[in-house]
Amino acid sequence: MRNPSLHRFATRPGFYFTEDGGADVIVRSETADQVWLSVIESLDDPSAFYQDSIRLFDTPGVSFVDQIHEFPVCTRLIEDQYVRETLFRMEGPNYGLWYVHIPKAWSGMHYGFRVDGAWDPRHGVRFNPYKLLLDPYAKGIDGKMELSPAAFSYECEIKDDRVNGSAFGAMSTVDSLGHMPISVAIDDRDERKHDKDPEHPHIPWSKTVIYELHVKGFTAQAPWLPEELRGTYAGLAHPTTLAYLQGLGVTSIELLPIQAKQNEVFLQERGRVNYWGYNTLGFFAPEPSYATKAAQEKGAEAVREEVLHMVRALHEAGFEVLMDVVYNHSCEGGIEGPTVCWRGLDAISYYRRQKNNIGRLEDTTGCGNTFDFTNTHVVTFVIDSLRYWAKRIGIDGFRFDLGVSLARLNGEFTQHHPFLYALRSDLLLGNLKLIMEPWDLGNLGWRTGQFSLPFAEWNDRFRDTTRQFWLTDVAGGGRVGRIGMQEMATRLCGSADLFATDPGRGAASSINFVSCHDGFTLTDLTRYTNKHNEANGENNNDGSNVNNSTNFGVEGRTDDMTIIARRERAAMNMLGTLLLSLGTPMMLAGDEFGNSQAGNNNAYCQDGPISYLKWDWLYTSEKNWHMHRLETVSKLISLRKSLDLYHQEGFFTRLTQLGLLKPSSRIQWFLPDGTTPMERDWFDLGQRSFAMQLLDASETDVIIVINGVPEDRQFRLPADSSWTPAWCSAESTGHLPGHGLRVQDVRLSEHQSTWASNVPEDSNIHELVERMQSDPSTKQMQDLTDAFDADMKAVALAEAAQRAAENANATLAGNESNDESGERSDSTVRGEAVEAGGDAGMTPVEATSASAAGASDGTSAEADDTTAGDLGVHSASEEPLEEVPEEIPDEIPDDNVWTFPALSITLMKQLLN
Repeated sequence: MRNPSLHRFATRPGFYFTEDGGADVIVRSETADQVWLSVIESLDDPSAFYQDSIRLFDTPGVSFVDQIHEFPVCTRLIEDQYVRETLFRMEGPNYGLWYVHIPKAWSGMHYGFRVDGAWDPRHGVRFNPYKLLLDPYAKGIDGKMELSPAAFSYECEIKDDRVNGSAFGAMSTVDSLGHMPISVAIDDRDERKHDKDPEHPHIPWSKTVIYELHVKGFTAQAPWLPEELRGTYAGLAHPTTLAYLQGLGVTSIELLPIQAKQNEVFLQERGRVNYWGYNTLGFFAPEPSYATKAAQEKGAEAVREEVLHMVRALHEAGFEVLMDVVYNHSCEGGIEGPTVCWRGLDAISYYRRQKNNIGRLEDTTGCGNTFDFTNTHVVTFVIDSLRYWAKRIGIDGFRFDLGVSLARLNGEFTQHHPFLYALRSDLLLGNLKLIMEPWDLGNLGWRTGQFSLPFAEWNDRFRDTTRQFWLTDVAGGGRVGRIGMQEMATRLCGSADLFATDPGRGAASSINFVSCHDGFTLTDLTRYTNKHNEANGENNNDGSNVNNSTNFGVEGRTDDMTIIARRERAAMNMLGTLLLSLGTPMMLAGDEFGNSQAGNNNAYCQDGPISYLKWDWLYTSEKNWHMHRLETVSKLISLRKSLDLYHQEGFFTRLTQLGLLKPSSRIQWFLPDGTTPMERDWFDLGQRSFAMQLLDASETDVIIVINGVPEDRQFRLPADSSWTPAWCSAESTGHLPGHGLRVQDVRLSEHQSTWASNVPEDSNIHELVERMQSDPSTKQMQDLTDAFDADMKAVALAEAAQRAAENANATLAGNESNDESGERSDSTVRGEAVEAGGDAGMTPVEATSASAAGASDGTSAEADDTTAGDLGVHSASEEPLEEVPEEIPDEIPDDNVWTFPALSITLMKQLLN
């Protein structure tokens, strides 16, 4: 039975097919007394090991575990499972590894391990040969865990769907075979099978725009897909899906975990599932439930092929594929959790343990256990897994969940951790995109910016700053808030305070985001002040209570067009900040068209409509607000990708470390009057209007103008160039920056037809379009969109009438007011604030109340009574607006003066002569 060539694999566990038709199988367990390889066959098929094995029979008083110790190879029949189990006694341990060569092996073979050893829970040792264990290196997995006593290594019972028993009690003697997932062997020896794969896009960081999506949720309700492809790997690879992603313009698709997952016990007890997938069952195997039913029925190899096809299709369409991976913990949970794999193989080696109580696990993940990355073999295991996904599946990069837990030595984080060095020094992995989630639940767990080269990191400071500046500060009046120019400018230019940690480590290391899978969607940030997680079944106690969101006066959806407009402007401000900032932007799928989760900010267990993207809007015959936002975001992404100015790697150099500082030659800052900010301006929380110029000697300069106050603001732009607006967040509500002393009104066009109106009758999608356009819910949504468009037109007309009246009055009155005081009159200030759509310091509730008199019904009142604005209205009977100091006199024409809409962000491009 011993194979003389076996030990060529001595340093790596795994299942290795051999040229003789068999396989070498190797598994690690440093403290076990004996390990068996278990091969499972159907009773309908003849055994492949008939000549080699001894059959076991039930013997009163003798367990099958006692019997299997007697023979090198033995077989038993499990009639209630209708399977045959053949057990091969493995040799070892040899440097912690156990070996066996089996004479026959085939792709699709079901197998696992049984391990015997000490049972001493108080010292962390829990060997139980009655439990069939997964191979940690299995490339395929079939089956699911049942909530059954068979899943647990200790004696317990399931009563009222709850597990009852002590993890420190007696060892369970319930056989887990048939009640737990099982490993599947996949023959992957063909070294040339990927030769015809498309080239990987290898998007440079300077052009990267990350798009985070859930494989199932992205297409689960996609009407362009046949039912059998919805929510699958194949659905994501469908040509129409790829065309949508190309139209959006993103470059890198980041997939929420697609490694095989298992539902936590507490979710199973409540009849729920882990939808997000951050509870890994197999680190080499893809999640089967995301494959088509046809692939699932064919088995693990077909599931894997569907994943390969998805990756190839994404590459062929020009996208990088990034994977969210969870190596900080396993699905086994705390010591009370099930025994699936690592706990049964070698719990002492795999998991971190409390220093003063070795029977208990250290938990810096909030999931019950933490892998021990001080163990070289754990590091090797993870590196092997990553290399497999990169080399065999074709993944272009990884985002590491709770990355701080992967870099703790003796409990404390260090950027010099051996695992981080193993990643950066690996010839394959070191050249991929490696992104860290820079926090965990352990001591000093917040470590944003501290991972060093070549790692990028999620930037939570960018998220919080952007939300506070455009949402909570605006809800507080928009005059003075928690975020001033200093903080906002720091985030706009790449968060050097966090990421200037190594020479050459630039802004691209900052993964900027406003929303992600965990938390509110972008739209819900503007609809909900509070979370609404009641559907999760945890009494709304789960999920973060600190969201920096606001509802603009009404919690949830509303038909009030003024509130809708305020929300849309806020959403575009946040998207604009995200996509115009230095750094690497990451968007949440669905934010580009206004997807909502009904206020649920922790939808991890919602495998249903709450989490699935809603696509009905896509097939209306006339453009709605979803489509307008989608087009605006696509335009903004295209503008960003066209500007090489966004490649910033020059935070500091070795000279900087020696104290030889020099100001940046790439960025200049201006106040509205065109002057350079003084030190006091940077720390003035009331200074919410400023401009950031990005300079480049070889291409067009751009200026990003932030107007964070609730009235129009005039800016004097640099006089050495002419400028034109390339994009403005106020476009969403009918305004653009105006060259001169007024904002420019964008005439809202009549209904524009969409591509869905021109689908050829012989197209496969024609019937779908007709069905969608006739659907009552689609008609209702179109009616709401029509009302929104009508209201915005009324707003524009009212503002035009107001402006004309003011101009006429100004012509008659001359400049008497300015001649006497040198300042603008109250009426002038009031008119400009209203035209900007500013709420003039009103709270959202006050703005909502005021809007009832005019804007919401699409009518305009007299100019001296009430005038509707796109972000709110102001009545002449209210208190006078706070005057804004005169920075640019009205009577002096100046080609360099532009007026920017209230509460907006604008990209101005240099006009070349």
